[in-house]
Amino acid sequence: MSVTAHLQELRRKHQVLSAEVEEAQRSPGASDLKIAEMKKQKLRLKEEISRLAT
Repeated sequence: MSVTAHLQELRRKHQVLSAEVEEAQRSPGASDLKIAEMKKQKLRLKEEISRLAT
């Protein structure tokens, strides 16, 4: 897999996760722990995207 394709996949995953976080935050039954874990995963993806993009 090329770096460009990998970056595109990471960006796609980040976007999907972002939508899931937003949806979970609007849901009254969502676990704060689950939301926090999703945010950490989203941050890890963002850091990897930044690292590979430079």
